[in-house]
Amino acid sequence: MRSIIGTKPKHRESMRTLGLHRIRQSVVREDTPLVRGLVHRVRHLVEVEEVDQ
Repeated sequence: MRSIIGTKPKHRESMRTLGLHRIRQSVVREDTPLVRGLVHRVRHLVEVEEVDQ
């Protein structure tokens, strides 16, 4: 995750909803349409990888 300083309020809210609060933080989320939409909104700030469970 990149810094959210200077980003739009919608981007900051999307990052918080995804559970991302700090730089270089990582979280694991279910692959749902909601999560895909949030990631799409902040795709320039995050890196997404698929993990095996």
